[in-house]
Amino acid sequence: MIAKKWIVWALMLSMLFMLTGCGKEAVSESSLIEDMAIYYASYGDEAEQKNAELLNQLRSMNPDSAARWEHILTLWKSVNQGVEIHQGILPDGLPGTDELCMAVLGFQLNPDGSMRDELIERLNVALACAEKYPNALIVCTGGGTAAENKSATEAGKMAEYLIAHGITTERIIVEDRSQTAAQNAIYTYEILAEEYPQVHQIAIISSDYHIDTGILLFGAQAILTAEKSGNEHFTVVSNAAYAAPLGSLSPMFQAGALIELSGDTKTAYDIYYDTYDIHELP
Repeated sequence: MIAKKWIVWALMLSMLFMLTGCGKEAVSESSLIEDMAIYYASYGDEAEQKNAELLNQLRSMNPDSAARWEHILTLWKSVNQGVEIHQGILPDGLPGTDELCMAVLGFQLNPDGSMRDELIERLNVALACAEKYPNALIVCTGGGTAAENKSATEAGKMAEYLIAHGITTERIIVEDRSQTAAQNAIYTYEILAEEYPQVHQIAIISSDYHIDTGILLFGAQAILTAEKSGNEHFTVVSNAAYAAPLGSLSPMFQAGALIELSGDTKTAYDIYYDTYDIHELP
């Protein structure tokens, strides 16, 4: 039902422009990006022709933006065709230096600020990966999500756990501002670009059902922040996953997160709240 709501919304928007005779100049970049994301989330590969038309409109307005979003749509399609998920530990062959950074994605805290089991399991995967790649940096992501403990943050609790289990503080980066998966990517890249210029490769660590979304969002943010599409500073090179017993994220959630990356937080949060209990998102 929710997906149908957003399909209808996108179709009504398109019909409005046709009926009112609005020209291309009346269509905003953000509305074109929203339409592309919602169409792909709703129809998958069947949205290809419609999204090609929307990309052409965007290209006439802003060629650089169109190139980036064409790149992102290609990445999204690739992710949804299947990502190789590495259970429990990163694979061999990644950089053995601090060019590599492991991004450990956070998870909703308990009301008192303690970590839920699923987050602890993600951290146990991170510990195994940290032992295998002892020079890699580790970024812990996630802000305050404890209803009864405003001082606790996901990233702060994650860092405490890693340090207690032998990881040196010099390896740990704390990104404790984010409230969404999209913000995980935004704020992580801000910190890395400003303070860790040697980092170019990212490995996503999360629950298995969350890996493809993490790859998509960190990859998309790298594209959006590049001086030119195809010349990204950061590359998502691999992943390691905790095999969670439950959990799922839909293409419509991914659409909302991409829309958030584009800068339209209002539409993104409308999608989150209509699709999920946002306070229970991973």
